[in-house]
Amino acid sequence: MSTDAPRFRVALARDAAEVEAAQRLRYEVFVEELGGDGPLVDHAARLERDRFDPVFDHLILRDMSRGGAVVGVYRLLRAEGAARAGQFYSEDEYDLAALRASGRRLLELGRSCVARPYRGGEALYHLWQGLARYVERHEIEVLFGVASFHGTDVEALAQPLSLLHHRHLAPTALRVRAREGHFQRMDLVPEAEIDRAVAMRAVPPLIKAYLRMGGCVGEGAYVDHAFNTTDVCLVMDTARLSARQRALYGGGGGE
Repeated sequence: MSTDAPRFRVALARDAAEVEAAQRLRYEVFVEELGGDGPLVDHAARLERDRFDPVFDHLILRDMSRGGAVVGVYRLLRAEGAARAGQFYSEDEYDLAALRASGRRLLELGRSCVARPYRGGEALYHLWQGLARYVERHEIEVLFGVASFHGTDVEALAQPLSLLHHRHLAPTALRVRAREGHFQRMDLVPEAEIDRAVAMRAVPPLIKAYLRMGGCVGEGAYVDHAFNTTDVCLVMDTARLSARQRALYGGGGGE
């Protein structure tokens, strides 16, 4: 490889082998590292998968300095794919009526993860650039998807959940809501009692990235005991991105 060749390359999975590579990285992160599980997780083959994988597009980040090893993945679902599946993935946890009624072009994001050695570096930036190209190509207007805190102890997450509720709640027109029966209120601490520095340190990097881009959260959290996570639903209106945010989100670089 020449010294000026790009280290990272982002592209959609083209075949079953590439989807499996994404599922293998998901297993390393969501199952081995975070303790998740699910009915279709294949422990013998070390694959984290579910029934929605066939209808999602899989955005894959490769490290070309390591022979194209898959080091980051994102799962993307447009309305057309959701129609084939009968629903969006996050509709098991959230009522998406507000988004569906908006009449805008929707894209659900999910299963985003980066291999441990690449966190805090360029990897997420390159994934975001690949996502930006996909959004532009398909004229997407609203991005949304479930993002997770590790663990199911809601009291331990009271500060960050309350911060998200009080400071980053989605506008009514885009405000999805955790489904009844699983609704976990997020306003656990009065706004005046939130220690913002402590709360933000507890917010996972991916959620922070969405907030920096102008993202917001739906009402209520969903405690997922099978995956050992507490989930929030993030929503981002691409029309509200500032020029600076657009440059960060869709700026140079690429395949």
